[in-house]
Amino acid sequence: MQELNEKEQLQLEVEQLIQALEDENIDTFRTLFLEIHPYERAKFYSKLSSDARMHLYRFLSPTEMAEVFENLEIEENEYEDFLSEMDPTFVADMLSQMYADDAVDVLNELNKDQVASYLTIMDDEAAGEIKQLLHYEEYTAGSIMTTEYVAIHSNQTVKSAMYILKREAPQAETIYYVYVIDEEKHLAGVISLRDLIVTDDDTMVSEIMGDRVVSVSVSEDQEEVARKMKDYNLLAVPVIDFQNHLLGIITVDDIIDVMDEEASDDYSKLAGISDVDSVDKSPISAAKKRLPWLVILLFLGMLNASLIGHFEGTLEKVAILAVFIPLIGGMSGNTGTQALAVVVRGIATGDFEDENKFLLLMREAVTGAINGLICGILVIGVVFIWKGDFFLGLLVGISIFVTLIVATLAGAFVPLIMHKLKVDPAVASGPFITTINDLISIIIYFGLASLFMSYLIH
Repeated sequence: MQELNEKEQLQLEVEQLIQALEDENIDTFRTLFLEIHPYERAKFYSKLSSDARMHLYRFLSPTEMAEVFENLEIEENEYEDFLSEMDPTFVADMLSQMYADDAVDVLNELNKDQVASYLTIMDDEAAGEIKQLLHYEEYTAGSIMTTEYVAIHSNQTVKSAMYILKREAPQAETIYYVYVIDEEKHLAGVISLRDLIVTDDDTMVSEIMGDRVVSVSVSEDQEEVARKMKDYNLLAVPVIDFQNHLLGIITVDDIIDVMDEEASDDYSKLAGISDVDSVDKSPISAAKKRLPWLVILLFLGMLNASLIGHFEGTLEKVAILAVFIPLIGGMSGNTGTQALAVVVRGIATGDFEDENKFLLLMREAVTGAINGLICGILVIGVVFIWKGDFFLGLLVGISIFVTLIVATLAGAFVPLIMHKLKVDPAVASGPFITTINDLISIIIYFGLASLFMSYLIH
């Protein structure tokens, strides 16, 4: 019999799990369910019907459900629906068993009354940790950190440090780094798990710890934290307050979620959509997300139309000019979007932090000039061959040359200004830049046409 591939094996397991649920065969279900990867458990759970999930809650403990919710990838509004199916005490126990930062992520999707209710019936220690994290502003290091880490003191031996590590490891989110603190809980150093394992038991922690620790402030933006962890290739980073007290750590799995969230957010803004991270099943919901930008672009488009109307006299005299309006507008929009993408990415990754912004703009202007010169020369030749009119080709070519320089500068300048004003540069979205550059291109094109009208009228 041919061996099943991974996808077929997973499908078979899903069918067996559903059958076990329907038959209410708890032993078979638990054996199959707890053998698969936690991510697959979460996927299976999220796709079940409400009736099937009610069976599942009876088959699993709060601790086992906690692992499901830690790996769950669902829409924000679905958390409330899922939790409402469970007994409140079961939910409170489940949240208590989750890592504190993951529990906070779930509670942040609920209203204040629901949060208060669950915290009230939760055990005091877990509730205290969660309350502490809930106070931090969203999208900061404090909001994504966990308080489940291992910390030791510098005046300990490696042997005693390993004892603490073994004792606290089951509750810690990661043990690859062990942080060293002083008596007042100031962050003093860090030791890797590898160093602890290979060092003699009687060696003092202070002798092997690294005292130059890369850390982040509790109020630091999560995007900055992600960038720092990427730059330093860290699996975890400690979070400190303004007095250098160790408050928690941020692990790489949380940062991957942040990077995914930030990328989706930036892509949404570049596309002119309020949220592209979810697929809307309702056309009305989808329309609400897209409509605001479309209304703004509609009015900008009307301004475009009025500009063309302003040059109605020019068009009446040389009607052939209308043929090249889409070409000029399209080229300006494309080059502006290219510059926008480069600059927004450079700002997001920090590549432009130390670079002179004037030199950056000059580089983009030269890039636009080179592209404009090549495209302009090509257009002059094509129009001359097509229409047999050298001056018309020259007008279109010069317009493209000037437009590409200006559009490239606009695509680079707008996000830099927004970043300077502490506004997310991604809101200078592709559709927005394209429409603005359409305005610029029309002014340049018809302005030059008006100046050289005598050469165009035959």
